[in-house]
Amino acid sequence: MQPVETSDPDGVDYGWVMQTTFVLTIVVGAPVVALLSLRTPLPTWGARVEFAIRVGAVVWIVVALAVYAYARRFDAGDGGRDPDEIDGDEGS
Repeated sequence: MQPVETSDPDGVDYGWVMQTTFVLTIVVGAPVVALLSLRTPLPTWGARVEFAIRVGAVVWIVVALAVYAYARRFDAGDGGRDPDEIDGDEGS
């Protein structure tokens, strides 16, 4: 039986990279900003916002590069299947 729709992205699935980066940046970034803010004097709301943006930007770039490297290394878009099995005969 042939599948109704197929997708064969060449290389990295950038949609997956963007979604994963978004989620991990929030999950990792919020605790990092909170922990680092404990030892930093932040007297005004402006200082707090500036601090969160600066730390968050660093967290975002580190997470984005790590997720992209993971996607390139393990080709996260194919579910870990052998490319020959995806396009070839899977039943024999």
